[in-house]
Amino acid sequence: MLEQNRRLWLVAGTGEGPPLAAALLARGWQVRVSVVGAAASRAYAPHPELQCQVGALGEQAALTQALAQWPCRWVLDATHPFAQQISGALASACSSLGQPLLRLSRAVLPLGRARLLPQLAALADQPLEGQQLLIALGARQLGEALAHSRASGHGVRLLPSPGALRQALTLGIPAERLACLRPGGSGAVEAALCRRWGISAVLSRQSGGITEQLWQRICKETNLQLLLIARPAPAPSRGLELEALLNQLGWPELQ
Repeated sequence: MLEQNRRLWLVAGTGEGPPLAAALLARGWQVRVSVVGAAASRAYAPHPELQCQVGALGEQAALTQALAQWPCRWVLDATHPFAQQISGALASACSSLGQPLLRLSRAVLPLGRARLLPQLAALADQPLEGQQLLIALGARQLGEALAHSRASGHGVRLLPSPGALRQALTLGIPAERLACLRPGGSGAVEAALCRRWGISAVLSRQSGGITEQLWQRICKETNLQLLLIARPAPAPSRGLELEALLNQLGWPELQ
């Protein structure tokens, strides 16, 4: 068997990525996972058949070169539904090389009591005066969210990266109202922060992943308002949900 037939390149975050990588390794795949920074790589348990590539993947040309240098059986796009730029570049690079590509599709969860906002700018229409809003969008959209928010105060949940923390502090968020946490876990820390900060509403994304599930549950249990930014329209090439994706990938010894 050619070595490349055992290789699988996983592009994912720190939410769905680690359990998916564990499932692939258990099936006998040799997995390379791309993560943005060293902190994200620590979310993945060490394994002799797992390597973490740290750093931004870049545009299509850089991706094409990287894929050509590490030929593999599959490229698996398990990025966030909002990560359209990297998904588009990855699809173009794989197409140019004839590289098989699969995409993980996250389910659309029932909204329950959550309110869906068509885009972040619609936050300006929410009557949040006198309330405390927890922003759980990440550093990239934090400034825009603060600009549109009518809330009287804010708490912020970020990934644990120095750059994200610096950006939040630069935007004027007090250090005592910042929480740097990785996705996952029971949600006990997030719920405790909401109580400590007197949060009455949470702003997150309609990701369909573990983060949305967590906020849906916390807001229901603690009677908080949940505002979700609607996910972008799906890519033309539809993805597969987890079970169908694993069935498609199979086991490397059967390829």
